[in-house]
Amino acid sequence: MGNWQELMDSGLLELYVLGQVDTEEALFIEKMAVAHTEVKREIEEISLALERYAQAHAIEPDPIVKPFLMATIDFSDRIKSGEKSELAPILDSNATAGDYIRWLERPDMILPIDFEDDVFAKIWSYTPEAITAIVWIKHMAPQEVHDHESERFLILEGTCDIYVEDQINHLKPGDYFQIPLHKPHHVLVTSEIPCKVILQRLAA
Repeated sequence: MGNWQELMDSGLLELYVLGQVDTEEALFIEKMAVAHTEVKREIEEISLALERYAQAHAIEPDPIVKPFLMATIDFSDRIKSGEKSELAPILDSNATAGDYIRWLERPDMILPIDFEDDVFAKIWSYTPEAITAIVWIKHMAPQEVHDHESERFLILEGTCDIYVEDQINHLKPGDYFQIPLHKPHHVLVTSEIPCKVILQRLAA
C-alpha cells in the first residue's frame, strides 16, 4: 500500500477501529497515523461514527439483570474466600421463615443503607437446579416471563402485589407464591418499607 490515500480507501481503518486487524497491519496503520494527520483524523472520525451508531441502536438492559449479576459476583467472591455453600430447602406452600433461619440471622444478609436501586439481592445457595436468594424490593420489580425456571416467593417483611397477566395477588409476611411458567408478571410494593422476600428459582 503505497500512500495514505490508498490506506484510507482500503477499508483497513474501519477494521483497525473495530480491532479486527493483525499486529503487522495495526503497527503499519499507527505509523501512518503518526506521519499523516489525514489518517489520524479519519481514525478519529470512524471511532466517533461507530460510537454514535452504538448509542443510537443501544438496547436498554433488563433492570433485573444488574442486581442478580452483582449478587452472583458477591456469591462467587464469598465462596472463593472460604464460605461453604449449603443447599437451601426448597420453597413450597408449607415453608416458613424458620426454615431459613441460618441465613436470615447472618450479619451480612442485610440491605445496605446507601442502596438506591429498586432491587437488591444476596444469593444464599446455588446449583444448576436451584438458586435461592434473599431479595429486597423497594418500589417494584419489572415485568418478566420465565419459560425455563419456576420462580417462588416467601414474603418476610413488607407487602406487595404480584401481577400475573391481569390477576393481582396481594401478599403479606408469611405468604408463599409461585409464578406460573410462561406468564408475564411484575411486582409492586404496597408497604412503606421494602418488601423483603426469599426468592427461589428452580429449573423447570
